[in-house]
Amino acid sequence: MIYQSLNGRWLINEKGSESYLEGKVPGSVLSALLIQHRIQDPYFGINEYEAREIFRNDFYFTRSFDLDEPMILQEKILLCCKGIDTIAKIYINDMLIGHTENMHRTYYFDIKSYLRPQGNTITIEIESPLNYIDNVRPGLNKEIHYVPVGCMKGNQYIRKAHCMFGWDWGAQIPDCGIWRSIDIIGYSLIKLDEVEIIQHHEKKKVVLEINVDAELIRPDTYIIQAELVTPDGVPSAITETLVDGHATVNIEIESPRIWWPNGYGEQPLYTVSVYALDMNGNQWDSKTYRIGLRTLTVSREKDEYGEEFCFKVNNVRIFSMGADYIPEDTIYSFITREKINYLLRAAKKSNFNTIRIWGGGYYPSDTFYDMCDELGLIVWQDFMFACNVYEVNAEFRNNITAEAIDNVKRLRHHACLGLFCGNNEIESAWDHWKGFSDHSDALKADYQTVFETILPGVVKEYAPQTFYWPSSPSSGGEFDEPDDENRGDCHFWAVWHGEKPFTEYRKHFMRFCSEFGFQSLPNIKTIRSFTREEDRNLFSEVMESHQKNPGANGKLLYYLSQNFLFPRDFESLIYLTQILQAVAVKYGVEHFRRNKGRCMGTLYWQLNDSWPVASWSSIDYFGRFKALQYMAKNFYAPVAGSIERTGNTISVYVHNETRDIETRRVRVSLQTFDFRLLHEMEYEVELAAGAVELVCSMDYSAFIDGIERRVFIEAEFIDEDDNIESTEIEVFVPYKRLELDNSSISYSVIELIDEYVIRMMAGGFAAFVELDLKNADGIFSENYFHLTSKREKAVTLKKSDIRYLTPGALEIQNGVELEQQLVIRTLRDTY
Repeated sequence: MIYQSLNGRWLINEKGSESYLEGKVPGSVLSALLIQHRIQDPYFGINEYEAREIFRNDFYFTRSFDLDEPMILQEKILLCCKGIDTIAKIYINDMLIGHTENMHRTYYFDIKSYLRPQGNTITIEIESPLNYIDNVRPGLNKEIHYVPVGCMKGNQYIRKAHCMFGWDWGAQIPDCGIWRSIDIIGYSLIKLDEVEIIQHHEKKKVVLEINVDAELIRPDTYIIQAELVTPDGVPSAITETLVDGHATVNIEIESPRIWWPNGYGEQPLYTVSVYALDMNGNQWDSKTYRIGLRTLTVSREKDEYGEEFCFKVNNVRIFSMGADYIPEDTIYSFITREKINYLLRAAKKSNFNTIRIWGGGYYPSDTFYDMCDELGLIVWQDFMFACNVYEVNAEFRNNITAEAIDNVKRLRHHACLGLFCGNNEIESAWDHWKGFSDHSDALKADYQTVFETILPGVVKEYAPQTFYWPSSPSSGGEFDEPDDENRGDCHFWAVWHGEKPFTEYRKHFMRFCSEFGFQSLPNIKTIRSFTREEDRNLFSEVMESHQKNPGANGKLLYYLSQNFLFPRDFESLIYLTQILQAVAVKYGVEHFRRNKGRCMGTLYWQLNDSWPVASWSSIDYFGRFKALQYMAKNFYAPVAGSIERTGNTISVYVHNETRDIETRRVRVSLQTFDFRLLHEMEYEVELAAGAVELVCSMDYSAFIDGIERRVFIEAEFIDEDDNIESTEIEVFVPYKRLELDNSSISYSVIELIDEYVIRMMAGGFAAFVELDLKNADGIFSENYFHLTSKREKAVTLKKSDIRYLTPGALEIQNGVELEQQLVIRTLRDTY
């Protein structure tokens, strides 16, 4: 098989216009307009709405090409479109060769008869997505009135990422274009059609069953060769003869190296290559896959609480720790390998072992899943359906079935793939959402057709070793109490949407909490990217336009009033919202981890942003870590400590989410803000693999009477090498009632070969110490920590973790320049 890429330079023009714009493919209308400086930044101010209106027009993408000489000689020539967004007609040499209606699919068109050796043109006419959804007419008894928050009416009628029409964190910018590669494929004699790799795990051995189906252009005798390369680079190969277009090759792997999620072991990857050969040994086609040897499913065993829900890897129950993942950019052609790599490595750095791909966006590229394989991140994969009512007719059924088959076949061999989930929140919506559950019975039946018949059928046929789950949240389908906390997975929004206090988490014991979260504002440098100085007010038009959750800015102030004093300025407000967010999510995660066994997973909403916005993310659009991302590194640590306060009683826990026995010393002290020690106890704890232990519980009422506002509890968790692995603190009154002294932090910076060391000392207790750089950005080894003694605190900043995103920023050359850039803020500095 040979390939000829059609990526690169294309001409774009609006239908009815005589002017053309040069664009790059993969690319889109917006990416071309922005690169050519034809429009203003759609992310700045309220430009979003002007950009949205561009897509009331149809567009043409056109280019010319000559056929490569080897291509001309091929017996079959196909056009392969990996991503056309979305409703399009495709012409070659002014002849219609096909159409597309789904951005999530790969389309193949036989084009040999339309081609000439030289002087070919290809034109793709893309219909306005806004006009398309406006013109859909529902079927009998299938009128749909529900619209997701922040989204545009009718978004469910087009197989395009729903959030391109807006969401409660997303901009309404339904861009269009050729967003993935477009190629010409030529082949003769034989083409590998499908390769399925099934793992059979036996004692000290894994057998790979490799099922191969091929398209035969010329019937003859062909050989299928399967080659296995171990993680150490050792190759082996086995051949079988193709019979009636099919062959099965079995490869035995003795003493296999097993793949584990992050925190549980290593991630060795094997390479499997399949070759189609003729009897003379000539190769005509090949496919290559990287796989990890593991078993992975979801356990739903009955227990004393109901029915567990947890990932089970290599027969070990995994406590999932991670977040929900949304599209990395609103302009999909701006989603790069580097951006994906940055986000996933940040997840691993913060001790994630699971990522959930949310169903209102898109199916990520192969790059995403390859990286999850490498990093040990289990992927909860939603199909691309979210918070909508869908009308099923023959065209829709065929379209989504092809979409599901494409993506299941593409993803099924990945070690990271944990499950396929039918949709986001739709079963729950049908069960009890106001304005949703009142749709017709015919539409409710359509729901079951899609998510309880079509999609599970595709998974069963094409990925029989992968678990299917109908919806999130769900108890298993059929509208059987989808939000039951004793079965399946749950989304918990009483904290935030319900405005309940953080303590509400302790009243709930979900089996797997796959969504919960809390909002915050992004870094001031991010806010500067879309505002003028006069816009930097929480209730300005621009700030409210970059807040898509109605009433959310008011919620931030409400929760702030419950926990902190009113901030002195806008930057202090930003800082406090990030502390609120981090503390809220930390409170929930620690509660769920303390109840491991009953709860077996926490995925907070959400890891990332698709544009600069106030949202639930822990990493903002530009990759700047919020306080939550830093705190996640601690509360998701494989061996982590936590403090639970009930009144004046302090309980200290240690969690061991590893496969090894771990020993820790735990030192619990009560101190005043000027570091006077009032009480101290030390304990030694041996933790079995996967265990949670209560270290101690003590009522401190007698020690703190009359001084509650000037004392804190510190729990230090000390490893076997006598290193303080982590520290947790707790106070006895709301932070707004603490009598904190003005910060007196001294610091210095030392430059080493590949990093800087920031050494700090404090004269008194300093809460939530934030480190930032004025005109650069860095990922510090720790941040938003507490200074709890007169001992020196050392924080490192690797030179490779410094980025320069601010226009005109000069590169930091030495420790003196870093010290000049460093900005330190504490809780006391905010009022």
